[in-house]
Amino acid sequence: MRDCEEKRRYVTMGKQIVENISKKIGFTPDIMKTIGEIDPSFLRMYQKCDEGVLKDGALSVKVKTLMALAAVAAQRCEPCVESQMRNAINNGATKEEIIETLEVVFMTSGAPGVAMFRNALKQLKD
Repeated sequence: MRDCEEKRRYVTMGKQIVENISKKIGFTPDIMKTIGEIDPSFLRMYQKCDEGVLKDGALSVKVKTLMALAAVAAQRCEPCVESQMRNAINNGATKEEIIETLEVVFMTSGAPGVAMFRNALKQLKD
């Protein structure tokens, strides 16, 4: 009985974490949905991100999302680039700022990093 109550508590907590982050970034990443179904307690790491990174500090949220966009491109994670591109746009990044971020990626990661933007750039056409 106690295990069932604890599991329900984690599921509720996980749903709340996903909802809070989704409101901030303007969409729900598929990975969060999946993790929430498999292990809602794992979403606490996302909560730390929500509380610490996804708020203005010395750097604005927009700048942080552009940094994240460059970082995932350098890691050559195309789905991550698409997700972070959407996040950056939802946090006010302009087409020009995204193109400058793409230039930084080219300087630091070369053509393979830039190639990760191939699908994500379609979002700028909308």
